[in-house]
Amino acid sequence: MSVISADDIISIIKNEIENYDWDNEAKETGEVIWVGDGIAIVYGIDHAMYGEIVVFDGGVKGMVQNIRRNEIGCILFGHDESIREGCKVIRTGKRAGIPVGDAFKGRVVNALGEPIDGKGDITSTEYRAIEEPAPAIIDRQPVDTPLETGILSIDSMFPIGRGQRELIIGDRQTGKTSIAEDTIINQKGKGVVCVYVAIGQKASTVARVVNNLEKHGAMEYTIVLASMASDSSSLQYIAPYAGTALAEYFMYKGQDALIVYDDLSKHAVAYRAISLLLERSPGREAYPGDVFYLHSRLLERASRLSEKLGGGSLTALPIIETQAGDLSAYIPTNVISITDGQIFLESHLFFSGMRPAVSVGLSVSRVGGAAQTSAMKKASGSIRIDLAQYREMEVFTQFASDLDDITKQQLKHGHALLELLKQPLGKPLQLNQQVITLHLANKGYFDDVELKSVKKFQNDLLAWFDLHHADICEAIQTGGQLTDELKKQIDEAAEAFKQQ
Repeated sequence: MSVISADDIISIIKNEIENYDWDNEAKETGEVIWVGDGIAIVYGIDHAMYGEIVVFDGGVKGMVQNIRRNEIGCILFGHDESIREGCKVIRTGKRAGIPVGDAFKGRVVNALGEPIDGKGDITSTEYRAIEEPAPAIIDRQPVDTPLETGILSIDSMFPIGRGQRELIIGDRQTGKTSIAEDTIINQKGKGVVCVYVAIGQKASTVARVVNNLEKHGAMEYTIVLASMASDSSSLQYIAPYAGTALAEYFMYKGQDALIVYDDLSKHAVAYRAISLLLERSPGREAYPGDVFYLHSRLLERASRLSEKLGGGSLTALPIIETQAGDLSAYIPTNVISITDGQIFLESHLFFSGMRPAVSVGLSVSRVGGAAQTSAMKKASGSIRIDLAQYREMEVFTQFASDLDDITKQQLKHGHALLELLKQPLGKPLQLNQQVITLHLANKGYFDDVELKSVKKFQNDLLAWFDLHHADICEAIQTGGQLTDELKKQIDEAAEAFKQQ
């Protein structure tokens, strides 16, 4: 009979300990006790984290959304047909995330980062958690660099800076998505990576946006992340966070990024559906109590990073749809209080032919002139005051028949300004074109042009400047300054054009 020595026993035990599969043993498993409507209630997993990914029998993944004493509530990222009561569920220990990388540019993906444009797989370089803490105060720097939208009425009166959060708000069919599209198109050649997040949109709407961006050559630097109306509430809920993770990849690399959330009203509705199914207490308009935090933790991630962290920026343009222009509803007031200003689009302006239908009175940028070039600041001058005076005057003149010359001149000037602020889709203006237009408009250059010819006159004038005075355009575009000498040159060139 052979005797096993103490050394042999110790070496066997050591070997067992070294080769023990701690990971598999430590994986907690539970079982489904209820499933339906994209929600599963699981019993037996005691140490799950909020936002952790769990895997069900059959491979469907879910995310922990509710943690109670004896059970957890999970939202499902797939169909629940294969899940039954008693199905096994395994913890992964990972938080929900999305693959990211430069290869995503020009592609259309779903909320899980999977391509849905039929162009094959995407090679990712990193994996980022969809929920990340916002940069701390010390990690940020002030917003002072403009992000030009190319839309005259916005860049002159409600400027947007890199790292700002500017809300686009208005009723349905007032041109909210069009403003976001034009802003993306205007970033061509400016080194800004754009992410367009469609939440609960019709597939045909997303296809139209993608076609528009392709037509203007903007898909080269744009990622479209779409969670369609046919997708589950769970996918619509994580879509904006996943889009932000994609955009943050570029921001932390020191690049400038722009993200559009279209729209957060549908996002709040998806979250309300999930919360009610998870039996959370409903509050105002049946939204759960943390619906403010839902959007604040998302929008706070937009920032301009300090030079120490690379100086990258993420600018957010959330979109909110109002009902009958009601700005005081629950979700609109929440998002207005989180953002650094809003562009309010009015239905009656839109239907009267004023497009973009930007309301001068109700729109505001809380970053303001800090995010404007010196040239734009000088050129835009008193345009807001002039328009406010014109609106006031217009109301009074409805009752008066006999007008004095000063009033007539103010009305003429206001009419011309409104005509100049009209802009067709997909035709963003460069900085030099905006500055020349505004400088001449403030001097009353367009006041004596026949109203219906103002737009054509402006286009011909800008084409003339491009052709015969490229030096002036170049000086404004590159220098960002509007000196007295340049003003004089613009005046002389415009007079020469008028003589023609």
